[in-house]
Amino acid sequence: MENEALIRLSVFIGLFVILAVAEAAQPRRGRTQTRRTRWLTNWVISFLNTGTLQLLAMALPLLAVGAALDAAANGWGLFNRRDWPAGFEFVLAVLFFDFAIWLQHLVTHKVPLLWRFHRMHHADRDIDVTTAIRFHPVEIAFSMLLKIGLVYAVGPSAVAIIVFEILLNGTAMFNHANLKLPLGLDRVLRMVLVTPDMHRVHHSVRRHEHDSNYGFALSIWDRIFGTYIAQPEKGHENMTIGLQWQDDRPSKLGWSLLLPFRRK
Repeated sequence: MENEALIRLSVFIGLFVILAVAEAAQPRRGRTQTRRTRWLTNWVISFLNTGTLQLLAMALPLLAVGAALDAAANGWGLFNRRDWPAGFEFVLAVLFFDFAIWLQHLVTHKVPLLWRFHRMHHADRDIDVTTAIRFHPVEIAFSMLLKIGLVYAVGPSAVAIIVFEILLNGTAMFNHANLKLPLGLDRVLRMVLVTPDMHRVHHSVRRHEHDSNYGFALSIWDRIFGTYIAQPEKGHENMTIGLQWQDDRPSKLGWSLLLPFRRK
């Protein structure tokens, strides 16, 4: 769609800058590693992911938005076979794909092969706005293939997919931010959205906390399926982030990319 890439990039950069400034002004936790080294590694990983998606687009050659347009043109997918109001389909599509991402996230923690790639995200010893862009390229490719398959099955509009992906990227940066929100505001926001305090629990080294709060955008799925934990046992300032066995190596690019192929 016209200007889609520019719109998404502008929103991404704008939100990143806002959240980076906000977390620097009001940090929730002290850092265990320097920002410069971690940020360089996490940004390079993000650029590699962008390249991975470009290669995937050459091979398929349709990604999620293109798949939505293709499904509409051919009448494929549930929504393209129903005469439902456009607004209803839009809301239903956003809800469906947010739940699908929640379920995918849970599965990446339960299936050993998928966890080997997803744990690179969890290996970050600090959690801040750049953690939201720290995913292994193999996991990014897998996630996109799954999303494309679901787009063809459901048949959402291209606009719904664009809005959902902007929402997903924006809320992921927000809930990974090392941002100290007023407790009252946090309580109100987490009734609908995943807040930084809520998602931080998920990055705990404690297994029962680590296996909770899988949501990226909406908080309702964890409440519905019983995977919601309100606060970490040791508190946000004293909890340990990351993996139990790690050291400072997650800030190194090569070590991070090769982590799925290591024994631990």
